[in-house]
Amino acid sequence: MDEGSPGGDGRESCAPLRLAIVAGSAIAFAPLPPRGSVVLGREEGCDVRIDDRSVSRRHAALHVGPPLRVEDLGSANGTFIGEQQLPALTARTHRLRRLSRESAEIVVGERFNLGATTVVVGRAPAGPAVEPDRGHAPEDVVVRAPAMVALYEQAARAARSPISVLILGETGVGKEVLARTLHACSPRASGPYVELHCAALPPSLLEGELFGHEKSAFTGASQARPGLIESADGGTLFLDEIGELPLAFQVKLLRVLEDRKVLRLGGRTPRRVDLRFVAATNRDLEAEIARGAFRQDLYFRLNGISLVVPPLRERRDEIAPLARKFLDEACRHLDQRSAPRISPEALGVLEAYSWPGNVRELRNVIERAAVLCAGESVLPGDLPPHLVCGAAPPLGGSAPPPSSATAPRAGSVPPPPSAAPPRAGSVPPPPSAAPPRAGSVPPPPSDAARARGDLGGDGAEPPAAAAEPSSPTPRAEAMAKLRLEMKALERQRVIEALEQSAGNQTRAAKLLGVSLRTLINRIDEYGIPRPRKRTP
Repeated sequence: MDEGSPGGDGRESCAPLRLAIVAGSAIAFAPLPPRGSVVLGREEGCDVRIDDRSVSRRHAALHVGPPLRVEDLGSANGTFIGEQQLPALTARTHRLRRLSRESAEIVVGERFNLGATTVVVGRAPAGPAVEPDRGHAPEDVVVRAPAMVALYEQAARAARSPISVLILGETGVGKEVLARTLHACSPRASGPYVELHCAALPPSLLEGELFGHEKSAFTGASQARPGLIESADGGTLFLDEIGELPLAFQVKLLRVLEDRKVLRLGGRTPRRVDLRFVAATNRDLEAEIARGAFRQDLYFRLNGISLVVPPLRERRDEIAPLARKFLDEACRHLDQRSAPRISPEALGVLEAYSWPGNVRELRNVIERAAVLCAGESVLPGDLPPHLVCGAAPPLGGSAPPPSSATAPRAGSVPPPPSAAPPRAGSVPPPPSAAPPRAGSVPPPPSDAARARGDLGGDGAEPPAAAAEPSSPTPRAEAMAKLRLEMKALERQRVIEALEQSAGNQTRAAKLLGVSLRTLINRIDEYGIPRPRKRTP
């Protein structure tokens, strides 16, 4: 990474820059330096590594100015930037210009493509405050569903007492938000709020982080250090995923809960602490107790009162406001002047989905849509394909959560289903095709998807259409109509690509960004007469 200082006016932004990298249904982030050059590519030595077959080993360089410039380094599948268009056309089209060993200026929030991967330079969220975290509850917590209203009323009553609280619920439902609200509503609100994810640290580090250590307690302990329990003195300690805590540490934690004293590693004198414990888990702790993986006495000490957060599929009234909130935040980080609205069709898709990843998955989906949306509205085509087609998420699980800022040379972006370069005339997959192989989900026909050129290349087939109910609802009828329109649009684009390539199927497949086999399958499926090669 070149930390040189290119010419410019020297103005510094209020927030650091980062890359948002969209590959298939996943989105990942990588930080950028204040100035200098960053090499993007598939090679291990690149500053930001993108694990995608359509990305060259050293694909492009991003020069962080001012001004911002992206430079193609002779890539095989091309580096593409958007062309200026008439305002009336931007809602439906996203024309691209290919860079060939040349550079072009871009602005924060503008997308560009490396092969089949979409990249956007945006603003990173504000870093952690220097002041101790006081655990302020978010001001815009969305509480609309009756079950959530009752839950937060119960939490407000429990917050006034010093009793330990156990928060239960599926992954991604918002247990941390509830824990912060408990602290903010308690008499300890002016004290510190300390979090520990019990599954994030290996056992070799967990004890020192939790209980602290004295000087010379082990090799490298040059000075005494308080643990998180001591750091939370006078406030609240939130133990996330308490079900992952190893049995050896459960005994020590139980002793702290009972005696309100903590003994540092290498220490001989316990230190008295005054704090409140809030724990959370997505596991069934009673079942864990039955199989000997969790101590029953610790469970009784933590479970002074239990609060169960319902999954997002049971609080559909909150999907629309949560989606708008996440969209506003994502567009603010991308330096967009105003956030696009969510179209009624896209909102219907969001509300019809079961959300196995809950609020965390919804945030990931909306951040992806903010990057891919090319017009004034988020359309169904800007959403991941498993939402639009009613299929299960990739790999049979929830959609991946937003990646934390990926350190250069360390993070990698999962490859999208198609490795073909983007073309303006690429074809979206029809919903009636066979299911894709594991880990490969082709995107629907959004403008950005056309820019990436995804059509289930390399022989990957799109997901099967969801089975229609015997008496279709208006929403199901609208989805069926959308699928028919998508098939008609795809057929027309196949015909146009064949005409542009003078009947050469190999060239037409490259134009569409798909394999030759996929194109031949589409020609047969749509009953298009086999073209005869002619001189263009």
